Amino acid sequence: MILTVTLNAALDLTYRVPRLKPHASHHVATAAERAGGKGVNVARVLAALGHTTVVTGFAGGTTGETLRRLLAETAPGAGGRITDHLVPIIGTTRRTVAVVDASTGDTTQLNEAGPDVTAEEWGAFTDTYARLLREARAVALCGSLPPGVPVGAYAHLVRQAHAAGVPVLLDTSGEPLRRGIAARPDLVTPNTTELAALTGSTEPLRAALDARRRGAHAIAATLGPEGVLAVTPDGTWRAAPPRRLTGNPTGAGDSAAAGLLSAWLDGLPWPDRLTRAVALAAATVKAPTAGEFDAETYEDVLPRVKVTAA
Repeated sequence: MILTVTLNAALDLTYRVPRLKPHASHHVATAAERAGGKGVNVARVLAALGHTTVVTGFAGGTTGETLRRLLAETAPGAGGRITDHLVPIIGTTRRTVAVVDASTGDTTQLNEAGPDVTAEEWGAFTDTYARLLREARAVALCGSLPPGVPVGAYAHLVRQAHAAGVPVLLDTSGEPLRRGIAARPDLVTPNTTELAALTGSTEPLRAALDARRRGAHAIAATLGPEGVLAVTPDGTWRAAPPRRLTGNPTGAGDSAAAGLLSAWLDGLPWPDRLTRAVALAAATVKAPTAGEFDAETYEDVLPRVKVTAA
């Protein structure tokens, strides 16, 4: 199975309005709620691709109960499934709100900080994580840290996974990324903003090379609508979709991470991994909510992704 870690899980709310106007009331045309957080989104895409996935992290309060109920109701993928091993906490799981402007396709995102996690709850999680690593083929460490979790948490979890012989994908930002990358994860998947904050460079290739020197075995930087840039021991590539797609980009990076992870475990070479990642990210833009992708768009884009040596 593939283990995904979402320390700051969320109940994702998506509102679609005809046109978003500041200082105005809005009629919500459609509303949707999903179990969310980056690792949960990754798990949902992996399940849709046919992988057995375990979700762990924290969940608490009535929002956490709703998240776990929605996670249990997630339809299995093509042979895949999701198992809930979230650790209960006293605090209340956060919410995120995405407001989609139907007239432009733009999305406005509002993210709560997350619950306070006690030292005892963090200890309970690390015990659960150690147990789950025994059965994992790979682990994805994803998202922000809630208050109370040590800033070096991901570095600790990377080292713990490597001690168990399990490869690690890391997808976070800020100081948790800076410390986590020094623990030498197998793959790091920052976006351009996160990469620039880490390295001080706004040029993606230069920043990715710098990030790899800081400890990551490989870097796959998501470039938004321009695709993915990968700097790896086997070479450096850029992969781009055949055209720019409009829609809701929330979760596209999570889908790219799921594509990279699934193709990695399928034994595919880097250009094919990037092709899958870009096609899934593009297909997510056309889906109504994060953690989903439009299957028809995926099948259409997949054979037309362009991969070039960088």
